[in-house]
Amino acid sequence: MDAGTIATLKALMEWEGTRKAPPPGFPRLPDIPAARYTSAEFHALEQEHIFRKSWLFAAHLDEVPEPGSFMRWNNAGDPIIIVHGTDGIVRAFYNTCRHRGAPVVTQDRGCARRLVCPYHAWTYKTNGTLIGVPERQDFVDLDMATRGLIPVACEMFGKLIFVNFDDGAPTLRDFLGPIAEEWEEFGFDKLRLAARHSFDLQCNWKVAMEANMEVYHVPFIHPETVAPLVDAKRNVNHLYPGGHGRMLAPPPREMRRDHVRALDNAPNWTRIETVGELGRTHTQSYTIFPNWVSPLSNYFVPPLIFWPTSLSTTRLELITMAPDWGDGEAPDLWTVPDDSAPNGRAMAKLIQEDTQFGEAIQRSMDSRGFKSVPLSYQESRIYWFHQHCDRMIGIDKVPETLRVGQVIGDEWVFPNDPRLQMLDAEAQEAAA
Repeated sequence: MDAGTIATLKALMEWEGTRKAPPPGFPRLPDIPAARYTSAEFHALEQEHIFRKSWLFAAHLDEVPEPGSFMRWNNAGDPIIIVHGTDGIVRAFYNTCRHRGAPVVTQDRGCARRLVCPYHAWTYKTNGTLIGVPERQDFVDLDMATRGLIPVACEMFGKLIFVNFDDGAPTLRDFLGPIAEEWEEFGFDKLRLAARHSFDLQCNWKVAMEANMEVYHVPFIHPETVAPLVDAKRNVNHLYPGGHGRMLAPPPREMRRDHVRALDNAPNWTRIETVGELGRTHTQSYTIFPNWVSPLSNYFVPPLIFWPTSLSTTRLELITMAPDWGDGEAPDLWTVPDDSAPNGRAMAKLIQEDTQFGEAIQRSMDSRGFKSVPLSYQESRIYWFHQHCDRMIGIDKVPETLRVGQVIGDEWVFPNDPRLQMLDAEAQEAAA
């Protein structure tokens, strides 16, 4: 990020801190219909159109580190195998044998030069090609060349592996848009997977995720964890094409001595040396449509991934990726040891604060008292996300009572930003 961009963002933060209302021209956000969180019909539309057409984070290369490595992945409905081919290419396939539909892979992880279905031993190369059929002479006109494992689109960003069920999907970089360039400074090609843990939440996936898409709640939910480190008043939101978003907030002007960033008190953690000034000194977080939220710093890329497991339940993945920590203990930003927990880990205090009300919110949303959701300018990233949900589904496919108004126009979407014109006008006025 160049010096001019940094100076502009800092000026925007100061403008946000002094404004008395949303920017002139910013649209009034209509209420979000309540049933988007409680309707089985809308949930089915999300599953069919959003999670089957978006690029979804599936794995880190460290989970399939060498040629022949494979892993099962079932977070988005259909069972998938992610395979590091013997040719060095990482691919994804439906975990479904082309013979009688049995799963080809039954282990969570493994390494083999061939994938052999345990049912009838149909055998596939790591590139998905069918190469072995027992008693082949009993099959009439079996064209093995057309019976390979069915692929799922699979691309990498650095060492991160993404999949997409849509054969007509754009490339991953096109999907990320300008964010791909912004992320270059964080060295995704050098980060190791330090921790990956899952927790089940008793609420709709959007209830859980939206708690991480605004800073409006920070003074009330995080008074001792986040609030002392983030000046929510000077937070700047940016909306990106594709439903993505970013928040950027400076530290408070007067930070309490006992709340110096925990990151800066960890001399044994390895820094990402290529991270620029804002990544080192500010709090920033990206929302990648549909279900990735991650703060980025000069120490970690720690995404939170929200997977709907039913209309009212969510699996939250807490992931920490970091530069090589050598022989030291692998860093884990989101969880702490807990012998009483099934996997020996519990959510850290910050995550507990964000998830503590999920089940109660869901129960309250199911009541007749939940009519709709009014959102503020501070919560514009949430509204932008909902707008794009309807676009992914197809606005005409969304029942009229469940639609959100398409009121945020391209003039508010990166690289456009009317606030910049306001800053220029104010600077010219001051200079006159």
